Amino acid sequence: MHFFSATDKHLWRLALPMILSNITVPLLGLVDTAVIGHLDSPVYLGGVAVGTTATSFLFMLLLFLRMSTTGLTAQAFGAGDKPALARALMQPLAIAVIAGIAFILLRGPLSALAAQVVGGSPAVLEQAQRFIAIRWLSAPASLANLVILGWLLGVQYARAPVILLIVGNLVNILLDLWFVIGLGWGVTGAAAATAIAGTVSLLVGLVLVWHVLRLRQISFAHLKEGLKGDVRRLLRLNRDIMLRSLLLQLCFASITILGARMGSEIVAVNAVLLMFLTFTAYALDGFAYAVEAVSGEAFGARDNSKLRRVWLAACRQAGLVALLFALGYAQWGREIVAMLTSLPQLQALANHYLPWQMLLPVVGVWCYLLDGMFIGATRGREMRNSMALAALGFGLTLLTVPLLGNHGLWLAISVFLLLRGLTLGWVWHRYQRRGDWFTL
Repeated sequence: MHFFSATDKHLWRLALPMILSNITVPLLGLVDTAVIGHLDSPVYLGGVAVGTTATSFLFMLLLFLRMSTTGLTAQAFGAGDKPALARALMQPLAIAVIAGIAFILLRGPLSALAAQVVGGSPAVLEQAQRFIAIRWLSAPASLANLVILGWLLGVQYARAPVILLIVGNLVNILLDLWFVIGLGWGVTGAAAATAIAGTVSLLVGLVLVWHVLRLRQISFAHLKEGLKGDVRRLLRLNRDIMLRSLLLQLCFASITILGARMGSEIVAVNAVLLMFLTFTAYALDGFAYAVEAVSGEAFGARDNSKLRRVWLAACRQAGLVALLFALGYAQWGREIVAMLTSLPQLQALANHYLPWQMLLPVVGVWCYLLDGMFIGATRGREMRNSMALAALGFGLTLLTVPLLGNHGLWLAISVFLLLRGLTLGWVWHRYQRRGDWFTL
């Protein structure tokens, strides 16, 4: 068996564009923080942070729109089923538009609820509500972008995610600088920049989708019929993935909450260290997206030999990248910490917990890849159950925090990622042994 087979090369062709485009996401966050952070009061930065957190939490609950669309599209692509390809686009798109309109109509009470949950000074919460009032006007476009991204991934149009993410983030950065610094719009300008960038991404995405529809000879009649059909499978799948996403977010939110109770230095150093995990996850997600598309295609074609080749290739290539991340953090971790914070006390504290960042890429890579396998097969129930068991293990491990302190939090994250990989791996092995992976 060659270490770099044709399947490995195909995975890299799909994964590398996603890795490169994913890197622009944390870059955008850094630019947002830098632009708002240069205003004359910390109230503005706090308002954007609260508004962004509330927006991200609710929008991430609808990440199922991207994940389920990729799986269903990849299966239809593998089966060469034009009506199914049209249905995989139109039904989630309808859900995205309806949910987006609901966000617009409910943005007042939801922003008030977010303010109550997060707390903080009235001045910060006022700025947060200004951010939400503008930002959520683009909710239909933002959610539709998730569907379009998922559909383009499913048909293995590798350049499309790069175009969408880079165009959207570049527009956002340029408008941030213009609206906030040039025009002096403050938090309103930051929200307007993000909203307009989402709308621009939608327009570009629709052009890319139209290009693929023409290539695949999918007609307007196909699209019209795609709104009909059995929507129950899609709703069941979306329900399971949404519950999975909720558990995931609650676990990671608890890291910040519990860290804050340990003191301002601990919560600050954990924010620095989470950048290591975030960057690794964005990179390895490129492989997960590639696995979603190719394993979904193999599922649609009922090609078990291709499925096994995809899995082995993903283990080889993503495992190597994860190992390189671990070695890189071991070699240059202290220098990276020094780039992220100039405070000597935080640097010393971060270096104390740095070994966890060397461990997490190797522990976590398998759950990312297996997520891709199960999304491609649209097995949301198993993903939900795996996440529930991992969340339970995470919660039980938190019982070590009174004894281990912040080490207990990082141990809980490690256990969480490990259990996700082990449980999904066990289910995958069981299906392979029984030979019924393709039976839904």
